[in-house]
Amino acid sequence: MEKEVDKGRDLYRDHKTQQGAQRVIDSFPFCSKTRAMRPKVPPDYPDDAIPEPLHKGRGALSNETSRYDTEKRIRTTDGWEQGGSPDPADDEDLPPLRTTLTRDATRTILARNTSPDIPFDRSINPYRGCEHGCIYCFARPTHAYLGLSPGLDFETRILFKPEAAKLLSAELASPKYRCDVIAMGTNTDPYQPVERELKVTRQILRVLSDFNNPVGIVTKNHLITRDIDILADMAKRNLAEVFLSVTTLDRDLARTMEPRASTPRKRLDAIRLLSQAGIPTGVMSAPMIPGLNDHEMEAILEASRDAGATRAGYTVLRLPLEIKELFEEWLRVNRPDRAERVLSLIRQMRGGALYQAEFGTRMKGEGPIAQLLSARFAAAVKRLDLNRVRYRLDTLRFSVPESARTALVDAKRDSRQMRLL
Repeated sequence: MEKEVDKGRDLYRDHKTQQGAQRVIDSFPFCSKTRAMRPKVPPDYPDDAIPEPLHKGRGALSNETSRYDTEKRIRTTDGWEQGGSPDPADDEDLPPLRTTLTRDATRTILARNTSPDIPFDRSINPYRGCEHGCIYCFARPTHAYLGLSPGLDFETRILFKPEAAKLLSAELASPKYRCDVIAMGTNTDPYQPVERELKVTRQILRVLSDFNNPVGIVTKNHLITRDIDILADMAKRNLAEVFLSVTTLDRDLARTMEPRASTPRKRLDAIRLLSQAGIPTGVMSAPMIPGLNDHEMEAILEASRDAGATRAGYTVLRLPLEIKELFEEWLRVNRPDRAERVLSLIRQMRGGALYQAEFGTRMKGEGPIAQLLSARFAAAVKRLDLNRVRYRLDTLRFSVPESARTALVDAKRDSRQMRLL
């Protein structure tokens, strides 16, 4: 037992941050009994933590380990800087933080959910992680399941699903499948920059069109206009609807808050092109962040209406798990003059906390500020004549193409033969 305690004592680290001394445990493989025997005062550790350099074109400012990691990474200096202390100017010589792509060998493509406060029960995510780098993205914590950080890893280490179209065709052709609207863009954006080359989303749309399965898409990227040929054809059969997410009309705010998404002007242009092509198009003014962009709600809705949007929706900022620290860090660096006020207003919408996950309130918040936002949205929608017509996509046209039916039979036969071998 003494050896285990000595081992645990050696695994402690004590490093200093700008806020003061913080003790960090890199690894502590104790059982519950030996955990109580931790030394009260760990020994000093010589390395000092230094901040992550600012990476141009990225949203997160750090790359902290996730909630599942047993070790904590810190960035330190080896002392070779001029004068012996780290200088932020030295980071200017570092190479840009590039995006890396990894094949996702998933064996299913449709994700199911039973959440009572979202209007769909199935969705497709062609990618895991999102290069747009939106600092507020509620999907960031999902990268922790992969052993990656919800910070910079989420926007630089992207997993893509090259077999998505093939998997989707097999699932839709299954006798057990029952048609309903499939949502895309509900977790990570299907039109993030890597889609330009990989075309995974475009392949998925071709399959959905072949099966006459309706789809609803939410995106922040003008790249969706590339697929107008498919979407317009589906829209003629009442099988497609698109929402552009417009968070702000302030180009400078958008550049820091969602650095690799299309500019606000380009998103409005996408609304115009989609609606002109006969595709039902709406706008999501989301997320609304009190004290930061909520004053733009009416302007966003009006600009989108003028561009051709006929429907609108909104949500308020959601900060589950690691996003709380990532967003607060970003806010204090990029908007230090209003950081405290913004955080205070968020807490007023969340019962005193930065986030509450309860169904029914997580999307719109609660309390006077949330009620005011709701009233403003309702008044603007009425004044702008939005949401007057609600589209109901057609699920009765669904049919399995003969080619997909044959492919399914062949796949089952091959599977039986492999089992015999």
